[in-house]
Amino acid sequence: MSNIDPFVANEVARRRTFAIISHPDAGKTTLTEKLLLYGGCLDVAGAVRGRKSQRAAKSDWMELERQRGISVSSTVLSFDFDGFRVNLLDTPGHQDFSEDTYRTLMAADCAVMVIDLAKGVEAQTEKLFRVCAMRKIPVLTFVNKVDRPGQEPLAILANIEEKLGLEAIPFNWPVGSGGDFRGIVETDTGVAHVFEKSNGQSRVAFQSYPVEEIPEADCEPAIRQQAAEELELVRTAGPALQAERFLRGEMTPVFFGSALNNYGVEHFLRGFLKLCPPPGDRISDQGKVPAARREFSGFIFKIQANLDPRHRDRVAFMRICSGRFQREMEIVHPRTGKKLRLARAHRLFAQDRETVDEAFPGDIVGLVNPGEFRLGDTICEGAPVNFHGLPQFPPEFFATLHCTDTSRRKQFDRGLQQLVEEGAIQLFTSPDEARREFVLAAVGELQFDVVRFRLETEYNATTTLTWLPYKLVRWMPDIDPRQPPRLKLPYGARRVIDQNGMQAILFESIWEAEHTVKENPSIRFSAIGTPGAAEFSDSKVAG
Repeated sequence: MSNIDPFVANEVARRRTFAIISHPDAGKTTLTEKLLLYGGCLDVAGAVRGRKSQRAAKSDWMELERQRGISVSSTVLSFDFDGFRVNLLDTPGHQDFSEDTYRTLMAADCAVMVIDLAKGVEAQTEKLFRVCAMRKIPVLTFVNKVDRPGQEPLAILANIEEKLGLEAIPFNWPVGSGGDFRGIVETDTGVAHVFEKSNGQSRVAFQSYPVEEIPEADCEPAIRQQAAEELELVRTAGPALQAERFLRGEMTPVFFGSALNNYGVEHFLRGFLKLCPPPGDRISDQGKVPAARREFSGFIFKIQANLDPRHRDRVAFMRICSGRFQREMEIVHPRTGKKLRLARAHRLFAQDRETVDEAFPGDIVGLVNPGEFRLGDTICEGAPVNFHGLPQFPPEFFATLHCTDTSRRKQFDRGLQQLVEEGAIQLFTSPDEARREFVLAAVGELQFDVVRFRLETEYNATTTLTWLPYKLVRWMPDIDPRQPPRLKLPYGARRVIDQNGMQAILFESIWEAEHTVKENPSIRFSAIGTPGAAEFSDSKVAG
């Protein structure tokens, strides 16, 4: 009997699970909102704007995100469109949260990269793209803000290829740009879609013509002629998309539009659904796990405390990898060996939730977490399997955090523990000291702002921050924490234990770290703190 379930296979074929990445202000959150608008989830789209009177973005649910107009948490949003179930993972738009972005990309089958036509590929886009490259997942590109002054479209293609090493393949082309923007033309058919004026709050209407036949009332002849000539150039001189290279992350289909005014958003969505791969096999310690196999499996890629502040609960976000998930099902938790019943399962829409009775590979389900799950955990039916763990990125900023109100110490400790469990910050302790002082560490400074903000708003615990001189950490994955190693260390180095019980050393400079490696040749040092991350190197992560 085949282990493939035909019903599950049909559900897998209609799933599309992807993440959106971009530099701040390139339009990632706005594009997310407009995809939800076209997916029927919103009647009126909210956009990130400077004035407080404007609607706040639905996907930016945390108060800090609304205040600053940026995404600092990963949001899960789902909708149905043209027979597909689309699972959209909105990632943080700041490089300080690249670790959270990587964890989110572990749950995605594809990434969408949003680029500002005027600014091209920006610094944080490069860093986040490197995170995509680590995962080796396909990337589609949406060139945003074509109705504002910007670079020539051909220059943007060259910019993508030069900075990211991706071969850019345009799937549509703008008819005009800036104030002269009129619409887009499909590169394969030559059909142009001329948009009516839009306020950005609802779907935009358009008329379609062959590009050479756009009426003068809709488009000046010079603009139409330039679009036709450029289209001919990219069709004859540019290569065609090769499916294998696209799936390996070597080629990127490029779409042009304006998320703010909905120009090209529907065409991008339809093109995306054709190109994005459905959920595929996952590698585990038992080999490949087919998505359509009968036995359920999934992994925890995110934990969020206080998603609903009224209940002070924790939600573990699970990506389903195989089989059929059913509420109340009994599963095996391989890390602990326990059998658990999944009674409280939710489908999430930003911070809103609804009970989910069944779900399939590619879907994201929120499990109310009573402390059973950790980031990277696998859960499954049948014989235990373990998917690759989640890496702990090397932090570059270190500090101590103190609770200013001793009467709130209990809330401070509980809040800090929950924030560490969800991966918002890394924690180290010094085993040699009588009173264990917490050392907090992060990839970027903004993570400390988020932790302090959440401790104050969610746990009513105000804090003071003291920066420490350390610049990097090296883990010792082969050392038993119960048997401290004899090490030759520089004066400024500090031996610590991380939140997972792994031995590590904090250093004030790269020279100290390199010197320590030379002085202790029998010990293996690693820049990554969790197993299954051998493919990473310092240069890949730090960029």
